[in-house]
Amino acid sequence: MKNLKNEEDQLLSEKVDGFLTANVQRRSFLKYAGAGAASIALLAAGCKKDMNSDDMGVSFGTGDTAVLNYAYALEQLEAAFYIQVLNFPYESMNANEKSLLTDIRDHEIAHREFFKSAIGANAIPELKVNFSTINFNSRDSVLGTAKAFEDLGVSAYNGAGQYIALGDYLVLAGKIVSVEGRHAALIRDLISNGTFADNTVIDAMGLDKSRTPQEVFAIAGAYVVTKLNLNTLPG
Repeated sequence: MKNLKNEEDQLLSEKVDGFLTANVQRRSFLKYAGAGAASIALLAAGCKKDMNSDDMGVSFGTGDTAVLNYAYALEQLEAAFYIQVLNFPYESMNANEKSLLTDIRDHEIAHREFFKSAIGANAIPELKVNFSTINFNSRDSVLGTAKAFEDLGVSAYNGAGQYIALGDYLVLAGKIVSVEGRHAALIRDLISNGTFADNTVIDAMGLDKSRTPQEVFAIAGAYVVTKLNLNTLPG
């Protein structure tokens, strides 16, 4: 079993490294994630966990699997939000805003699909969400929610990085959080130009905020209908 696990870790490292160094265009990323990332689903096959929900709710698993499922849950939420935004655009959305929000939507879908394929059989199910408190006809409501989600996502990745054991996963998380940071900056500038790095998110040391999974779901949980069991999440 130990030798098999070492072989799996080596293959996993090679596949993740291939993903990180590949020159993948945005519109082909979803296809790549579905094909290439499926091979990354070697998350300790000998320690496979049942991801079905029980009375405690959906389990995230343990170790790196739990952290990846945590990121997957957040990417599901963000993707679902931006899909709704573009399906029902607010009346004042101009062509430039639509193009920018479409790019963000596509990034979030790509992140979601990558995690789904990478985690494989250990992935949590598709989450049910409820955005009834968001007025999708209002630019202020949509962009305000987008800012909250993007800032939350950045703080979630910042807080979870310390719990990732496999270096390749940490590199991948760093690449994704940098994209989330770009999203957050863009949304803030759409709301008020020049506010992309104000002191509500950047402290006196020039550092962004970080949150534990429990702190993140205390906020994000308001939009998630699916019952989640947070007991195996670190922090």
